[in-house]
Amino acid sequence: MTALVSTTVVNLRDLGGLPLSGGRTVRPGLVLRAGQLDRLDPAADPVVADLALATIVDFRSAAERHDHPDRVPAGVRHVVADALADTISEAAARGDAADRPAAAQLKHVLSDPQLAEEHLGGGRARAMFEDTYRALVSSASAVAAYRTFLTELAAPDAGPLLFHCTAGKDRTGWAATIVLILLGADAETVEAEYLAVDEAVREAFVPLIDGFVAKGGDPAIAQAVIGVVPEYLKAALAEVDEKYGSMEAYVRDGLGIPDEAVARLRARLTTG
Repeated sequence: MTALVSTTVVNLRDLGGLPLSGGRTVRPGLVLRAGQLDRLDPAADPVVADLALATIVDFRSAAERHDHPDRVPAGVRHVVADALADTISEAAARGDAADRPAAAQLKHVLSDPQLAEEHLGGGRARAMFEDTYRALVSSASAVAAYRTFLTELAAPDAGPLLFHCTAGKDRTGWAATIVLILLGADAETVEAEYLAVDEAVREAFVPLIDGFVAKGGDPAIAQAVIGVVPEYLKAALAEVDEKYGSMEAYVRDGLGIPDEAVARLRARLTTG
């Protein structure tokens, strides 16, 4: 995976070049991942302009999109695929904002150390994220979101596609995992790609983390919320294995993506 040095997009990466089975690699320039795009500016950022994007898939919640709307270049399709809508709605129905997934409210979670300790201390932050990753496999909104994502990516007339959430690590990380396993990446490559964004995410959230800790916040909570943690990905993969037995079955039977679309995606996104 190639990290692209963009001045207006956080955590921008091209999945191209990653190794696959049989000596193949992911074809460059067609499937990209990032954090939020509220500062995206092709006119001021040649790296972004050179991507020639056709589609942006946004996994964020309505609140995230409202607070930091994507800047979408002219001619680029913007597709909303809210992966955590069900989980957020369930928490809202209970009247408990603190139970809403931390992945969708990073800044809120780390704004109040006392509240964070009450709801996320003692290992609860990691447990919450593991639950969130299982929901990324099984909840109805996540199923709809990742079905939309793969449908866009496998479309016969698809062009370069960028997918993102806020930090570009959780909802985005799961999307990248699905694609890489479908294309034939081994477990080591998948995990390495998932973990590779950790430094970029930490850099993007340094002021937030420093402010949280300076106010007495527990660094372990900050790490669990901001960090890219292998156990989170393992929770999602275990959910796939338990419910479907394989990634291909999850994509076919869970997400409803037909085999011919998967074959088209493989032909388009691999080389070598």
